[in-house]
Amino acid sequence: MRIIDREDIIKSVERLCIDTNCILNDDIIKSFDSFIEKEASPIAAGILRDLKKNGEAAKKRMMPICQDTGMAVVFIEIGQEVYVDGSLEEAINEGVRRGYINGYLRKSVVYDPVIQRINTKDNTPAIIHYNIVKGDKLKITVAPKGFGSENMSRIHMLKPSEGRKGVIDCILKTIDEAGPNPCPPMIVGIGIGGNFEYSAYLAKKALLRPIGQYSEKAYLREIEEEVIKKANNLGIGPQGLGGTTTILWAAAEDYPTHIAGMPVAVNISCHVTRHGEVTI
Repeated sequence: MRIIDREDIIKSVERLCIDTNCILNDDIIKSFDSFIEKEASPIAAGILRDLKKNGEAAKKRMMPICQDTGMAVVFIEIGQEVYVDGSLEEAINEGVRRGYINGYLRKSVVYDPVIQRINTKDNTPAIIHYNIVKGDKLKITVAPKGFGSENMSRIHMLKPSEGRKGVIDCILKTIDEAGPNPCPPMIVGIGIGGNFEYSAYLAKKALLRPIGQYSEKAYLREIEEEVIKKANNLGIGPQGLGGTTTILWAAAEDYPTHIAGMPVAVNISCHVTRHGEVTI
């Protein structure tokens, strides 16, 4: 049994909250160059250049890439041989608290989502997903998610008879209806199967996959490729001003489901799809 001190968890989460909000992942920066070369619209190409410059400036100055520093989403993989000295959940939320306060990040979480909506003033509580794995390590992934794009996400409870075409159509419909609202170019996470809530989890988790890393499952890769191609023919373009770069990437994850259903979740994200990880 390996003991992990809660303070190590707190410091790791704090650092990840700050870094992910200020440092745009390299795969996204590199994708800008690729799409700038292919972009048919001069205006759209100019916007992509500006987005790249913004990401580079944010990293240099360690300032937030976007004013919406998101709600903290934390994925935990904890080894069966790990014992945390103290409450793991409290340690994660303390790390988020310190990260958002010490990093001068915008606090966007409110108590009572319906009536009072009073700000918690420290961006807690986080959304935490736990997964127990083999070994004596603790892997922490922090993925702050803004709500300009989160609000455009959808779950579709399809009939099995709608098949592959139904899956593609509902994904493209979600992207098309999102339009300029999620500050395109978007990154799209797709979750297929499971049940109502698990498909949404899969879609969120899919956003963690680096741009260019297709699914190892052939049928999912074909869906990813078709969605990318067709979405970029919708004409929405960067910031909704037209062009051939509506999405930078689409990643799909799946899970077995019930014979009577075919859940499809589409988690829309803007180009600032922030995530970072550390293993303790």
